[in-house]
Amino acid sequence: MMKALLRIVFVLLTLFYSLPANAQVTYGNIKNYQAYYGWAKRYPQDWLILRRFENNGKPYLLMVNPQTLQTKVNDAGFYQIKPMSFAEARKLFGSTPYQKALSKAESQSVTIQDAGIERGLPKETGISLTADLCPSHRPLERKLFTDLINGFSRVEKPVPIALSVSGLWMKHHMQDLAWLKQLQANQQIYITWINHSFNHRVSSTNPLKTNFLLEPGTDINYEVLETEKLMLANGLLPSVFFRFPGLVSDQQLVYQITGFGLIPIGTDAWLAKGQQPQAGSIVLIHGNGNEPVGVNDFIKLLQSKAKAIAGKQWLLYDLRETVEEEAEVK
Repeated sequence: MMKALLRIVFVLLTLFYSLPANAQVTYGNIKNYQAYYGWAKRYPQDWLILRRFENNGKPYLLMVNPQTLQTKVNDAGFYQIKPMSFAEARKLFGSTPYQKALSKAESQSVTIQDAGIERGLPKETGISLTADLCPSHRPLERKLFTDLINGFSRVEKPVPIALSVSGLWMKHHMQDLAWLKQLQANQQIYITWINHSFNHRVSSTNPLKTNFLLEPGTDINYEVLETEKLMLANGLLPSVFFRFPGLVSDQQLVYQITGFGLIPIGTDAWLAKGQQPQAGSIVLIHGNGNEPVGVNDFIKLLQSKAKAIAGKQWLLYDLRETVEEEAEVK
């Protein structure tokens, strides 16, 4: 009897800790949030630890599956943990798509604009859509999302999209954020949340080398970690991706970001700048109301691809899978 009861408890625990990542919990009382690296082991999956924090006095870990690039938050007590430096962790998981993607991004770190991974390598024709949510006084471009859902509802559900979200956008657009979360809860879209810095400072006069996150005095630790904290406080799951504000960085900044365990994501198709997407493109538009040209161009692109979409010949790809596949091929 006791053995049977223990077996039932084990099954229930396994199911509980295997809940999908999009069933995200809100962490409303986070303390001691910090970068923390190590190996979290629980059969059958090894995880790489990126952060640790306390919520209501209970310890939690933010981890990444180095094979799939999927992140999750879980109770620290559920794992065997081996702390290590991030360099040691990268070496331990050296043959994984996650480590290969980090190295790929670092190899493209010299240019001041659009460093990081610019395109994926999907098996079929299609793109990965990323929409930036920089600080803005304008409301969210909701038509983008409704048209996206309507365009793909018969062939892809939920529709994958990656949103690069800044801390200030989250703070000042709570209703828009709640609307996006409801779309995901309804399984109409699946959102990969990309860190886009907290303040997203920009100067209309400074040259690029002293602009955006390259502005003197910028606290990169704050820009990265405070954004993640606010994501978690709002029930969003931080991914392993980072997009530089303005797509502006230098080599030192790229290595600072990869030092947090984050993979910089660029674009080879910024629609508002007239860049046309190709097979495997990581497309950039702005969903914050500041760039209606890019949104309109994407809606026109959807309309032009309607027949191909219906025939599953032109699809949207999950950014994590796209980057994972590209890293594996490399």
